[in-house]
Amino acid sequence: MLVKDVHGHVAWLRLDRPDKLNAMPRSFWGELTGHMSALADDPEVRVVVFHGAGRCFSVGGDIEDFGNLGGVADRRAYMREALGAYRVVEQLPKPTIAAVHGHAAGGGCELTMVCDIVVADETARFSTPEGSVGLVPGLGIVRGRAHANLHWMKYLVMTGLPLGAGEAYQAGLVNRVVPEGQHLAEAERLAEAIAQRSPLALAVGKEVLNRGSAEGYDYAVEAIALLQGADDFAEGIAAFTQKRKPQFP
Repeated sequence: MLVKDVHGHVAWLRLDRPDKLNAMPRSFWGELTGHMSALADDPEVRVVVFHGAGRCFSVGGDIEDFGNLGGVADRRAYMREALGAYRVVEQLPKPTIAAVHGHAAGGGCELTMVCDIVVADETARFSTPEGSVGLVPGLGIVRGRAHANLHWMKYLVMTGLPLGAGEAYQAGLVNRVVPEGQHLAEAERLAEAIAQRSPLALAVGKEVLNRGSAEGYDYAVEAIALLQGADDFAEGIAAFTQKRKPQFP
């Protein structure tokens, strides 16, 4: 699902499943981790840019995969794979940029939260709609408050409603808002500027700024594994599959 292109000192990672709005299947997490490992070891790459193919950045985890999860051990394993992949992105010793257009929902929104800089065009919409299927955004509740204040994060988690690019900028989830279709050009401009800086200095600065960011990851794994075994989750997945509103007790 991830397609890598390297131009000069910038690696472009494209979420390339446009027919599914770049929904992330379970295999995505291992793929993401593998790319991060390779890029960390590539001395020519100094900046990494994530972007989406087609109509949006990503609508997040593939809900069809959720229905295939097994017992509690498998649910824990899935969450460790997903949150572990986000953690690897966050720990990459090179600056990362998310260039967003259209929806960045659920896991797609969370991917932007572990990137160092977020550029959004005016079509961008950020949301954490997991409550509609009986879940909470695991990475979002761990890392979201590093960017947005408590009221904004509660709004995102509790309503599931999207924030437009301007609102996301006000909330602290976005660094730059640009006209429609200009997100890649702006990401390239910033990436080229960053690539001129000392890689060692940037790696050290990023590590220091991210100190304490691991707090809460293990708790999120357990919390979501528990929710995935609850009746609300089963009802949420059934409602999504049947294209109806969920009926939670």
